[in-house]
Amino acid sequence: MRKIVHRHLGKVVAGAAIAVAGTAVMVGITLPGTAGADETGGNRPGGQAAAAQQLGQDEQGNAVAPGVVEEAPAEGEKGTGNDPLTDDEMARAQKIAVNQQTLARSENVEGERGPQQLTVDLAEPDADTGSGSGTPRRADVTYYDYRNDTLVTKTVDLDTGKVVDTVAQQGVQPAPSRAEAAEAASLLIADPLGAGLKADYKDATGKELTSPDQLRLSGGIHQSTPGAQPVALDKCGEHRCVRLFTKVKNGPWIDTRHLVIDLSARKVVELDH
Repeated sequence: MRKIVHRHLGKVVAGAAIAVAGTAVMVGITLPGTAGADETGGNRPGGQAAAAQQLGQDEQGNAVAPGVVEEAPAEGEKGTGNDPLTDDEMARAQKIAVNQQTLARSENVEGERGPQQLTVDLAEPDADTGSGSGTPRRADVTYYDYRNDTLVTKTVDLDTGKVVDTVAQQGVQPAPSRAEAAEAASLLIADPLGAGLKADYKDATGKELTSPDQLRLSGGIHQSTPGAQPVALDKCGEHRCVRLFTKVKNGPWIDTRHLVIDLSARKVVELDH
């Protein structure tokens, strides 16, 4: 068995699992190879809801022209009752939820126009409508807006093509999507604190680490713990901060749990030992 390599930063760890240690709180860890939170469609640009909305201003404060009225997206294949959402229903729900106004005023994990898609789930039925085959099909579309660190859940009625409820929350951090884990890895690879990760990868493979695509990734949310981490991480919880589990494809784990990537501030911080 290959020896564990101890460096100032990355550590190659043999085995198929890594225990979570330390004082930081890890939320929603998904090991590689299991379903990712963004497999429901990723951060796709959406269409406009049936009712047109005025767009106001863009991020630079410039006036934006009103959107053009569009029909709700085609229904496609539909489920019934409590059946899981079909692929067509998930795509339709995303397009209804993320209209032109949302696209213009939100930002994804890469700093680009449009929100970061997280999940699309079948909504819980209303108490007064029951859960039979005649229950309206509704979907909860959840995304994160990095422009103002807000988690937004929109409930879409798939029969009418309308948003029937919107909940916006700050300080709520669900598990990161695969796209967010990949962006966290990109920031880590480009940062001086990623030197250990790159050195361990080269030691394990003989190749240079230049892209997240060379790794199998999963991660958990890091919540701030007063007095137990650098001041630079005090906003974690308000900001979207991630600790990664990194694995060489067909190779060993590389321990990067001592590093936190603040996706909101786009910076990497090492935890105090």
